[in-house]
Amino acid sequence: MMLQLGYIGLSILMTAILILLGLKAISKTFGDRSIVRKKSVLLIASLIGWHLYVFILASTDFMLDLRFPPKFFIFTILPTFVFIGIFLFKNRNNSWVQCIPPHWLFFYQSFRIGIEVLFVFTVAKGILHPNVSIAGYNFDLIYAVTVLVIGLLTFKHFDKHRHLIIWWNYLGLVFIAIIIFLFQSTIYIPEIYGDIEPFPIEFLKYPYILVPSFLMPSAVFMHVLSLVQLRKISKYSSNNL
Repeated sequence: MMLQLGYIGLSILMTAILILLGLKAISKTFGDRSIVRKKSVLLIASLIGWHLYVFILASTDFMLDLRFPPKFFIFTILPTFVFIGIFLFKNRNNSWVQCIPPHWLFFYQSFRIGIEVLFVFTVAKGILHPNVSIAGYNFDLIYAVTVLVIGLLTFKHFDKHRHLIIWWNYLGLVFIAIIIFLFQSTIYIPEIYGDIEPFPIEFLKYPYILVPSFLMPSAVFMHVLSLVQLRKISKYSSNNL
């Protein structure tokens, strides 16, 4: 029960942070109170709606079928990636992107420390395959710690170190891609790792499904948003030299 509460608690915390970031951007971008209210309600309703969708979907045995193509990927991960791509492409030039302090987007990634710690206990419970944790081939915990260290070191002069942060964002996306590969390969081509245990389908149940359906996509969203923001800052700085 405590393990499940850990996943739920982390998801609630990150949802609250996303809402606070969104509300800050909305309030700084729009002067009309009715527009601010409308967009704020839309933001909160969208996040709550997605959580309800995932909960209802995971409450059935629908996604426990691991035959290819994977249902959990099609109905959870894929829609979030499509949303991220369309939303950030359409809003890449909007002023609200620059209303969020750059270091907030970067520090957001430190929540991955919490995920990897939860993974360790989840593996111990037999609910997660060791391959996708620090006990196997997932070294995202190291990346998350370096984000925290670099963020603290560059906090006072974040803009001066934006090129370093840009590359660290790219590195974060690479780590996420590796994790996705580890999950998919452990499920569908386990033979590349030798004689290993099958992937536990228990991890596709609620609340563990929050990792691929919400927490991981939120990390991707913040990485891409940070890159969009920092590249705009870099372009603006270059034009004013």
